[in-house]
Amino acid sequence: MGEPVFKKKEKHASFRYPQGTCLEQNNNRSRKKKFSQNWKTAKTGLACLHIRIANARRDYLHKASTAISKNHAIVCIEDLRVSNMTSSAAGSIQNPGSKVGAKSGLNRSILDQGWAEVRRQLEYKLAWNGGRLIAVPAINTSRTCPECGCTGQGNRKTQARFCCVACGYEANADLVAAINVRRAGLARIACEVNDGVGRQQQEPTSVAA
Repeated sequence: MGEPVFKKKEKHASFRYPQGTCLEQNNNRSRKKKFSQNWKTAKTGLACLHIRIANARRDYLHKASTAISKNHAIVCIEDLRVSNMTSSAAGSIQNPGSKVGAKSGLNRSILDQGWAEVRRQLEYKLAWNGGRLIAVPAINTSRTCPECGCTGQGNRKTQARFCCVACGYEANADLVAAINVRRAGLARIACEVNDGVGRQQQEPTSVAA
């Protein structure tokens, strides 16, 4: 059995482009007699494919995080709880979940992008280069208007479209979130600087003899 080949037509679909190949390899293994030589060969091929996917993801994230850390002194990101976001929606027998298939696909996409890994890499690489990574709360970052400050569920018309119900400002929802995350991160730095200046200017307390 030769080395698995990725499908060329899917090469621009993030790191999920070998998903069809993985499925084919898994189906191929399931048709073999368990623990036979052919089954072991198919299992090894599937394992090698998963290693190639992981290596491709790791290589891309390292290149991207290195470029960002070298060109930016301060990087602001959303403080996402990836483990909570990717928890299963299956529920239990007594309380079965809803839209399990859609949630499973969303979980796969989130984990496929390696959000937690890119945060880890940015944190230590920025520290190496004298920079800083700031994680701000993700709540309402894509629902707050950057023009007037109005926050509401009605501002998010669709997954990608933002339209403020108060002032009519329109933009891509991801762009709006990026603006708000940047402002929140810079505001945190400003507060820390002001606190430091205030402590330096405070007069020392006199001590009675």
